[in-house]
Amino acid sequence: MISEPQTEAASAGLQGPRRKAAIAAVLAAMVLAVLDAAIANVALPSMARALQVTPAISVWIITAYQTALVMGLLPCAAMGESLGYRRVFTSGVALFTVASALCAFAPSLPWLVAARFLQGLGAAAIMALGIALLRLTVPPHLLGAAIGWNALAVALSSAAGPTVGAMLLALTSWPWLFALNLPLGGLVLLASRALPDLAGTARPLDRFSVALNGAVFAALVIGAELLVERPALAGALFATAAISLAALIRREMPKPAPLIPLDLLRAGPFHISVLASVFCFAGMTMGLLALPFYLQHSLGQGTLMTGLYMTPWPLTVAIAAPLAGHLANRISTAWLCAAGGGCLALGLAAAALWPLQGSALSLLPFTIMCGLGFGLFQVPNNRNMLLAAPRERAGAAGGMQATARLAGQTAGGVFMTLLFTLASGDSAPRLGLGIGAVLTLVAGLVSLLRVKPALIAA
Repeated sequence: MISEPQTEAASAGLQGPRRKAAIAAVLAAMVLAVLDAAIANVALPSMARALQVTPAISVWIITAYQTALVMGLLPCAAMGESLGYRRVFTSGVALFTVASALCAFAPSLPWLVAARFLQGLGAAAIMALGIALLRLTVPPHLLGAAIGWNALAVALSSAAGPTVGAMLLALTSWPWLFALNLPLGGLVLLASRALPDLAGTARPLDRFSVALNGAVFAALVIGAELLVERPALAGALFATAAISLAALIRREMPKPAPLIPLDLLRAGPFHISVLASVFCFAGMTMGLLALPFYLQHSLGQGTLMTGLYMTPWPLTVAIAAPLAGHLANRISTAWLCAAGGGCLALGLAAAALWPLQGSALSLLPFTIMCGLGFGLFQVPNNRNMLLAAPRERAGAAGGMQATARLAGQTAGGVFMTLLFTLASGDSAPRLGLGIGAVLTLVAGLVSLLRVKPALIAA
């Protein structure tokens, strides 16, 4: 085992080849989790046919992963602080890899759903602690760049996921999509030995609070899935989530390091960044869900062309994210986030309002603008969120950052589902783009609240 004094990673981070190996371990683990999710979405029809289940039932393959992921983020962050970030992170990679093997050999849908749930728990440990480990790996002046590299890896994985999944399905059967995670997971575990190995606080985990946290997020995710088809049951689940959340907050409020990081949320810069992140991801998700329907239903594009028209968005994020990481050391993150949110809002609004006259080519500069805006927003906002927390609470900050992202994505998905239910198939996508533009503009304006004290002092 590699160990080190607390001061090494707390001041200048790791040095030389070990720093590179540690960064590679975190980024590769992120790629593993994001790429697998994207590939599974593409493979869903093939898995439904092979397991002889209806498409509606097969959606649980996706829902199980998402539910476990959102349920596990904050508990994994708390476990990382208690037991050590590297220990919990590598355990998450190991669980994800073992669960991938279980997915590959799944003989039935219940088996596959259970294995996907385990995969989601492993991914929760990766996503909750990845950025915290980057903070310990690099010196403070490189943190923005490191978060940019992380955003680059996630954006490229998201962009490549559907293509990689389609290519693999053309060559082989769906179990190989999960079997390929085995050698990749093994390599990540090997590289993880280079990560900083700081001792945890040994603070015990409140199991009842973990159960309440699970009830909150499971009820929210499943309620969102059932909102249109079974609104009464969805309403009951949302009520359960609200009651569980109230009980969780009451239980955790007196604690110095609560499971839900209430101590961090009391700080202005942190809760502003969290709120801005929720708005931005909600608006971005609405745009990403609305555009394919707009392209196919209103503009008559096929599946392949729709994918090609959507590709500039994540590719521009991949280009903009490292640039934003460098700019975050030189420009106020509040103004950078505001510019990114405004650029993303402008791209979504233009896509909704521009007279295309039956041609989709005019959408290309708007999708590029969306990718540029999101890249400029995400990196400095995440950097600000992480630096607003003390180092000993870096795990909680990382868990909250991932929770805010998933909360925004879930809200955006629910809004689009309601729009498709209440509006016509032609108007719903453009309404979704317009509402997404408003939400991302709000994200940029919320970010400006961080400069308010400075303006008052001036």
